Amino acid sequence: MAEKKRFVVAIAGGASRYTPGILKMLVSEKDRFPLSKVVLYDNEDVRQKRMGKYARVLMSEYYPECEVVDTLDPEEAFTGIDFCFMQIRAGRQEMRRSDEHIALKHGCIGQETCGAGGFAYGMRSIPAVVEIIKNVKKYSPDAFVLNYSNPAAIVAEATKRIFPNDKHVINICDMPVGIMNQYADELGVPRNSIEARYFGLNHFGWFTAVLDKETGHDYLPELKKIFSKPLPDDHFTDMDPSWRETFVFMRKMVSECADYLPNTYLQYYLYPKHMLAGEDPEWTRADQVMAGHEKQVYEMVDEVCETGKIMGTKYGFTEEDLKDDDHATYIVDLACALAFNTHERFLMMVPNEGIIPNLTQGMMVEVPCMVGSNGPEPLNVGEIPAFQKGLLENQYAYEKLTVDANLNGSYIDAWHALTLNRLVNDTDTAKALLDDLIEANKEYWPELK
Repeated sequence: MAEKKRFVVAIAGGASRYTPGILKMLVSEKDRFPLSKVVLYDNEDVRQKRMGKYARVLMSEYYPECEVVDTLDPEEAFTGIDFCFMQIRAGRQEMRRSDEHIALKHGCIGQETCGAGGFAYGMRSIPAVVEIIKNVKKYSPDAFVLNYSNPAAIVAEATKRIFPNDKHVINICDMPVGIMNQYADELGVPRNSIEARYFGLNHFGWFTAVLDKETGHDYLPELKKIFSKPLPDDHFTDMDPSWRETFVFMRKMVSECADYLPNTYLQYYLYPKHMLAGEDPEWTRADQVMAGHEKQVYEMVDEVCETGKIMGTKYGFTEEDLKDDDHATYIVDLACALAFNTHERFLMMVPNEGIIPNLTQGMMVEVPCMVGSNGPEPLNVGEIPAFQKGLLENQYAYEKLTVDANLNGSYIDAWHALTLNRLVNDTDTAKALLDDLIEANKEYWPELK
């Protein structure tokens, strides 16, 4: 029997706080998705060197057959690769914090992918993502780019235009995976035993069915009942407090959503007054992340680099630990589907070409797709109700105008985009927000005229 192909993977955004989790996931999946090399690519020298050293320690102990390279040079990073996993954050947490504080100054939610924060982040992300994809295509034309950089809906709309009909550019998001994992836990079934039927835009959609893969049984009515009951006080206590609040509030959303199960991000769009009331202008989500998870990750990275080992320390992995990162494994699930033509189903962002007939054609909808070596093949959804259609058309108009503003350097398109955003929804506020965001983002945005 021929030896299984060993892949070369580049991680764009290699210095990210998520990289240790991605590396751990690659170790856990080495039998299913074997690697010969992993390349960390970033544009920040100091952080990249720290993460590169950490990666070499990790792989030398847990995956010695996998070479590790870290580089700031796109030619070195992307030559001869099979996959690029893209997780960049243009402007890092510091600019996320700026977005949040500017939005709150104007009485609006500044969340990272929603509202004015999502707009500002999208305007930063488009040029950065496009540049990386162009470099991948230059040095490895047949490589798959698996992009899960936020705000995914805006980025997907931009990549659709710049790389039309390109089956090698894949836009995905882990949030539906996280929600489905929560459903499985509530049902008491294995996480990989269920699959979704879903429609919407990224971070803006509804589950229409939650199916047992083997029997076809639809758990949606059972989940509606589960989520109609009050939560015990000790439920979700091991979660990050912000995410605990999200999953607690999901019960209210489910109980008030007549037919479907809403994506958790709909809390911002359907209950903006409630969400704004819970914001602290002095301590936003970016502040929490920088003082919490980000700080912890880099402290761990530095400690490993200093000691030169992971095994036998508090950061070491057991076999059980390696199997316990479902949230990241979906990336390898998708890579395997593309590499080995498995025709598994995933929720992905694809152009609406008759998938949802009563929505704008070409809209980058998030729907179930069968995935093989030729990329995603979306499943038909059919027409959707007027309520969801109205929300989605408005949201898409905002996303489309955001991309128009970025690609055309148009101030009026940017102003109109923010005016349409459900978390702004006022022309004067949109203009004041835009002017402040332009000033804060001079280093990242194209000039708007």
